[in-house]
Amino acid sequence: MSRGLHLATYLLAFDTRDQSLQDRTRAGYLVRAGALAELAHRGAAAEDGAGRVEVVSADPTGDRVLDALLAELGDRRRTWKSWIRRSRDDTLEAVEEQLTVLGVTVMADRDPHGPVKPHRAVAMDDPREALDLQVRVAELVRGSAPVAEVPFADAVLAALAAHGHLRLVLSRHDRRAHAGRITALTHRLADKAPHLARAVSGLNLTMVAGQGGMGGS
Repeated sequence: MSRGLHLATYLLAFDTRDQSLQDRTRAGYLVRAGALAELAHRGAAAEDGAGRVEVVSADPTGDRVLDALLAELGDRRRTWKSWIRRSRDDTLEAVEEQLTVLGVTVMADRDPHGPVKPHRAVAMDDPREALDLQVRVAELVRGSAPVAEVPFADAVLAALAAHGHLRLVLSRHDRRAHAGRITALTHRLADKAPHLARAVSGLNLTMVAGQGGMGGS
């Protein structure tokens, strides 16, 4: 996968038929978790013995979304779960802007005379990249390829889709039928950051608690 996990997670959550995120609130949590996993994968962030996030390298990554998140992480040590919940809307909007700059999505201009909206509409003229990614992740969960041979980024995306209850990719039946494989894929993330893997495993509960009850079961 050539794109960072934060960008790929957005594509994973984008409903190309409706030309919108299937669930914007849910996508915010997932994209934020994807960005943190990307930093862990790059070795820029890690966890201390108490499971709190620490910056290993503050060198610029060349990605403004990741650089902004690194700056946040440097302020104080918090748990992965806490960082997933914080500033997730800002990260989501930054990812949308970055994908628009890359030509993957198209973001509508704000109407200065129209009603104030919480976010700008995003569309995708060519849905193939998003569709291909969604199919690949779903097949990965349903398949039998050795988990150890699965690329790290794909394993993380599968874990995010499963534990984030992203119905666009995996149904409830998929999650139940392939629970063991989902656990094994999530363990790939645990090799890098055990407490981050734990936070990802509890994503749906975190979202429900944060929103006072959500759909997506």
